[in-house]
Amino acid sequence: MDIFIQQVINGLTLGCVYAIVALGYTMVYGIIQLINFAHGEVVMIGAMVAFTVISLLAKSGLPPVLIVLAGVACAVPVCVLLGLLLDRFAYKPLRNAPRLAPLITAIGMSIILQHLAMLVWSRNPLAFPQILPAINFDIGGATITAVQIGIISLSIAMMAGLSLIVYRTKLGTAMRATSQRPDVAGLMGVDVNHVIALTFAIGAALAAVAGVMIGSYYGIAHYSMGSLLGLKAFCAAVLGGIGNLPGAMLGGILLGLVEALGAGYIGDFTNNWFGSNYQDVFAFIVLIAVLVFRPQGLMGERSGDRA
Repeated sequence: MDIFIQQVINGLTLGCVYAIVALGYTMVYGIIQLINFAHGEVVMIGAMVAFTVISLLAKSGLPPVLIVLAGVACAVPVCVLLGLLLDRFAYKPLRNAPRLAPLITAIGMSIILQHLAMLVWSRNPLAFPQILPAINFDIGGATITAVQIGIISLSIAMMAGLSLIVYRTKLGTAMRATSQRPDVAGLMGVDVNHVIALTFAIGAALAAVAGVMIGSYYGIAHYSMGSLLGLKAFCAAVLGGIGNLPGAMLGGILLGLVEALGAGYIGDFTNNWFGSNYQDVFAFIVLIAVLVFRPQGLMGERSGDRA
């Protein structure tokens, strides 16, 4: 039972990170029907910027929490600027192009950002300074760390904050109007390009925080870390229903739980033929199953449901 509880804790931690990244995917897709495959690299840039700041301040004598917050405070504006630049120079000129063109552009920008990060931070994995105190709590024989509690709590707060923005503010109303009928929204006085740019900025800010979370949790950052993370977050968005914010949150958490529980028990079910090192497979098994049995996702609408 303690193994089950431990894997649930690990799955919730990982799932919250997937959910935060998936929100960036689903927001952009909901507005302009674009799968931004460069979003994982925005997460990676956030982790790298935070690594640089935290490394510089690690021996400054400042409280560890302030050092991490300084890393976040520097990573967020860098990623927001990067998101705005991607929208302005890579995606906006292709807004009326065939859907395949911006998709290929997004893949190209992903590769470009990876190699730029490799030039700046080298191709070697970078070890995050472990400045946060190792505080553990016992829950039913399982262990949850202070970092895991922080990740889960911050993720829930960010999801709640984003939901308030989307469903309780004028900006959120403009975003939903643009998502449904951008031409009509423009006639009603909504600056569609401004709304799209803000959507990229919000998604990039979430990605920056997710990058710091991943770096702090695993203690490592790498120029290619965004590729697999981005693909898993995309799977989470599809699982919940791409374009649906609650669906992205649900999909991320479910995917994290499936991955953690699968990694914990796959050895027992296969007589140790498969080990926990195959945990990445589960995200794509889930993606295939969703596309086969429920292509619209758990909370998505069927084609034709929307009048």
